[in-house]
Amino acid sequence: MSLAAYACHPAQSRGRRHAEPPAPTRDAFQRDRDRIVHSTAFRRLVYKTQVFLNHEGDLFRTRLTHSLEVAQLGRSIARALRLNEDLVEAIALAHDLGHTPFGHAGQDALNECMADHGGFEHNLQSLRVVDALEHRYPQYDGLNLSFETREGILKHCSRANAERLELAEPNGVAHRFLDRTQPGLEAQLCNLADAIAYNAHDIDDGVRSGLISVEQLAEVELFERYRREALSEYPDLQGRRVLYETIRRMLSAQVYDVIDATRAVLQALAPADADAVRHAPPVVAFSETMQAQSDELKRFLFRNLYRHPQVTQTTDQAQQVVRELFEAYLERSAEMPGSYAERRDRHRAVADYIAGMTDRFAMREHERLTGRRGIA
Repeated sequence: MSLAAYACHPAQSRGRRHAEPPAPTRDAFQRDRDRIVHSTAFRRLVYKTQVFLNHEGDLFRTRLTHSLEVAQLGRSIARALRLNEDLVEAIALAHDLGHTPFGHAGQDALNECMADHGGFEHNLQSLRVVDALEHRYPQYDGLNLSFETREGILKHCSRANAERLELAEPNGVAHRFLDRTQPGLEAQLCNLADAIAYNAHDIDDGVRSGLISVEQLAEVELFERYRREALSEYPDLQGRRVLYETIRRMLSAQVYDVIDATRAVLQALAPADADAVRHAPPVVAFSETMQAQSDELKRFLFRNLYRHPQVTQTTDQAQQVVRELFEAYLERSAEMPGSYAERRDRHRAVADYIAGMTDRFAMREHERLTGRRGIA
């Protein structure tokens, strides 16, 4: 399949921070994807929380399975829109590399600990991982990924951090947060595929956990419509098959909606190339109706799952673990590996070390350093 003119073409990439000869059998974005898959940070995602902590059940999503689902959805949409599937996959697989143990609870706790030292943003941390914290190659730190992949990884960025990144890399990946332009379509697509994936799998994991029920979900239009449709076609369907079929139909409907809505915008804009997209309003999006239904589902999950007392109790414990780890490593930096202990910026070194931990390693380290079990 030939790429559309507005797709990111590897031959037109803005390149890598450190120049390298091209690979004989792979283009730039395929090479990025392979480097990400072989990275240490990618392997750690299998033991990092999505919503439920890693030890709470073997079948709940982790950051790794979430990233794979985002990649699958992203590639399906990219193929229909004639975007670069390999770039979409690379961004999707790398977008959560900087996430802390214990999901957003860990991120919030680290941000609190780093409040007087530049804060902590998991998207910025993902960029730090691929730019500096992976140590795999003799010539440079990081994975030396292409500009377009790095652009997609940096999904959000505060103005203060964007200004700091701009000083180090003029007109680089943070520039768009200063001049209010857009990333390429592949990056825009990954942002939306991320939301589609976590809404669907959080329903699945929430029902599996017993914290939300199919009966509660009947109040959500996007869910109930496809549950009724599934039962109308298969009246004898029971148990988890009803849930699976409902979620499958929801996912398909959202994917087709994004494709149709984005095609309509592209037809109206007629962008000549990938750079033209960057100076246009956002292109990859739901229709207004689907966006409203997606927002309703997010609000439901926030009220009934993310703020469920059982989840918040675990969240509070996880945040305490992160705070106490941070304090312990600040006081006893020798407890960290030498590559962290020897750095001059102790606060950022501690944040980098904790952010790279898996859930279970963080819990073990907390117990070793404090003598207490931090999470029941």
